[in-house]
Amino acid sequence: MASDLKRLGGVVAVGAVLAAAGCGGGSGGGHAAAAPDPSATAASTRAPSPSAREALAGRVIVVDAGHNDGNFDHTQQIDRLVNAGGFRKACDTTGTETDAGYHEAAFTFDVTKRLTTLLRAGGAKVVLTRTDDHSVGPCVDERADIGNRAHADAALSIHADGGPTDGHGFHVMYPPSMAGGKKVAAASHRLAAAIRDGYRSGTGLPTANYIGTDGLNRRTDMAGLNLSTVPKVLLECGNMRNSGDAGKLSSAKFRQRVAVALDAAIRHYLS
Repeated sequence: MASDLKRLGGVVAVGAVLAAAGCGGGSGGGHAAAAPDPSATAASTRAPSPSAREALAGRVIVVDAGHNDGNFDHTQQIDRLVNAGGFRKACDTTGTETDAGYHEAAFTFDVTKRLTTLLRAGGAKVVLTRTDDHSVGPCVDERADIGNRAHADAALSIHADGGPTDGHGFHVMYPPSMAGGKKVAAASHRLAAAIRDGYRSGTGLPTANYIGTDGLNRRTDMAGLNLSTVPKVLLECGNMRNSGDAGKLSSAKFRQRVAVALDAAIRHYLS
């Protein structure tokens, strides 16, 4: 998400929910040493507990696929400034890409489709912030509003970072304060820890060695998080500018592992 290629402004009405701020690889968050690679099999092979199996029934989950490939052709629209929670920032950005040209927007949309299938199979109502990968936006403030209107039990914004080429691993952003107040901010911190733990054990990817602390990154500049009245976090699934991470993120097999890990993490959080 971080090193954005181009900015585009504009809002696209999509029938779904979740807030996403722009990718933020470089700004904010402290630095920490990389955690050792965990065992790659754990979460994706372990049978869920009865409470985890039932956790999704009747719940509302917002899944926000970061960016949109249509943004590339509408830079003026997405460059428009919108409310970001006490300050203003660009409506959206194009996101980053791998050296081979695999766009972050395509990655996030593919993972979102896979995760949506799993969540709905578990009985959840899934609301999306965008339903295609060729429109524009929506803007970051609208992504937050979609989740708020849905009264989501949990909202997850999916991204991939554009950090330094020697930076490796994933991290989860959470806000210290939110429009929903202290209880929602505390719930978002718990959601961030659940996503961190589930993603690490389910994918085998380590936490980032260039940003955050043990996979968690406290941020105050993410509009989609600041404006949320429901528990919400933003996941940077890996660093697209790192060749090792890029190889994994470009793999359909790995993207399915990501979806399975996130499904298990959300179940765990809700149970």
